[in-house]
Amino acid sequence: MTTDALASDKATRIHITRLHRWTDKLITFRTTRPAGYEFTPGQYARLGLHNGGVMIWRAYSLTSAPNEEELEFYGIIVEGGQFTSMLDRLKQGDELWLDRQVFGFMTPGRFDDGEDLWMLATGTGIGPFISILRDEQAWQRWRRMVLVHGVRHLHELAYADELKTLQASHAGIQGMAALTLLQAVSRDDPGQCLQGRITTLLASGALEHSAAMPLTVEQSRIMLCGNPAMIEETRKMLHERGMRPVRRMNPGQFVTENYW
Repeated sequence: MTTDALASDKATRIHITRLHRWTDKLITFRTTRPAGYEFTPGQYARLGLHNGGVMIWRAYSLTSAPNEEELEFYGIIVEGGQFTSMLDRLKQGDELWLDRQVFGFMTPGRFDDGEDLWMLATGTGIGPFISILRDEQAWQRWRRMVLVHGVRHLHELAYADELKTLQASHAGIQGMAALTLLQAVSRDDPGQCLQGRITTLLASGALEHSAAMPLTVEQSRIMLCGNPAMIEETRKMLHERGMRPVRRMNPGQFVTENYW
């Protein structure tokens, strides 16, 4: 498909406006936003790059809030990756492509009831939760929110400062959710973070203890994003607690999205 056909049909050009490297492998990049491009926090986009005349597409969760003038994405550079090797070389002003359609159903609006929102993420799976927390609707919808971010190493805790700022800026405001931030490190000395994998901490009760709030069928609604192994193991534990995934005809208590 020619670039002219892409521009008028499936996709549109966007350009890099800013890049931030958290580590040599973790990158946040912002782009221009096409007129009329709308999304719901928690959804993802498809980005395209030309490689020898062939368009390579990859899915990236949107980390920007829906009312921002630019789009923001967070991802990992995979050694030898066909797409990310090209992404790693991009600089401000460079071009990439954005599919006009948005994707994904892991959004807070999937829940019809509940008062407490738990967001469990590993690695770059935190991306959709950044978008959700940048949007005021989530703060107005829930009584309490708990964000759990599990990583291998301390330096992989991206967005930590912004999350603490969001937490503090909403604290004590009438009608706004209280946010609890829990960071878990599995390989480094955790310092002030929790030690271990999310699944281990959930099984032991450490997550609920640290959040000072139980996971219950009646009040808790859970979003899982990240490592497929984490999601599968967590799903089993939630099933054992009497929780079920959200389906079209079943309200359920949790939604999931594998992040590779």
